[in-house]
Amino acid sequence: MGMVTFVDETTAGSRGDGWALDMAEERLALRELIRRRVFQEVAEYHAQRCEVFRGLVQPAGAERTPGGYALRTPRRIDPQEQTELALKAFERNGFLVLVGDRQVVGLDEEIALPPGVEVTFLKLVALVGG
Repeated sequence: MGMVTFVDETTAGSRGDGWALDMAEERLALRELIRRRVFQEVAEYHAQRCEVFRGLVQPAGAERTPGGYALRTPRRIDPQEQTELALKAFERNGFLVLVGDRQVVGLDEEIALPPGVEVTFLKLVALVGG
């Protein structure tokens, strides 16, 4: 079993602290890696009962805040629905995924997950005036 570290960055230059998740597999399709990440984020949100969801993509009915996404009406987030939003965001180039220093371009692409690998989710931010 190896530890995978997830880090969120933006093209504007911000970088999150990152967090780790145990993975039993040495290889995994990007689609499954995103699913596991999202399910973990949702589980942690429900366990901590926070006011702000800190996740890869914005849940329906939430508004963006500096620390994540605030739900207007507190409710449970559906991890499957969040996964579908994340997969669609990837397909629309809402974010890029880098494993080590290599970009993963397809959801069904199998990626190697050696122990200690860092997976970066680079969220694309629109440029002002561009």
